[in-house]
Amino acid sequence: MTLTRVDVTPGAKQLIEELREEHGDLLFHQSGGCCDGSAPMCYPRGDFKIGSRDVLLGWIADTPFFMGGDQFEYWKHTHLTVDVVPGRGSGFSVESPHGVRFLTRSRVLSTEELESLAPPATGPEALTR
Repeated sequence: MTLTRVDVTPGAKQLIEELREEHGDLLFHQSGGCCDGSAPMCYPRGDFKIGSRDVLLGWIADTPFFMGGDQFEYWKHTHLTVDVVPGRGSGFSVESPHGVRFLTRSRVLSTEELESLAPPATGPEALTR
């Protein structure tokens, strides 16, 4: 199995698939901003503009997962796993009305893991995989 910077739990994958049926193609962005701390936000893909410094960490459940460039500088040594937990998150994220919220769990990557990862793509061009 190839190492990635981001992964998804089975429960979160199922929710993403259900949300895709409801909203169409989706996109995750984790900025570390104000609205829900550093919770990942899930948007219909056309509703969020990817900036030139946003970093594509990878794809989970056929959905791109981006992080703000400044935030990535703090998190570049970590592996993230997107999970889903009960509770209401931000009103901006599409799972919010379902009484659940996405949550990222992290662990520090080993030196060997870091060396095996390709540099991440940045900006909206990263969506063309």
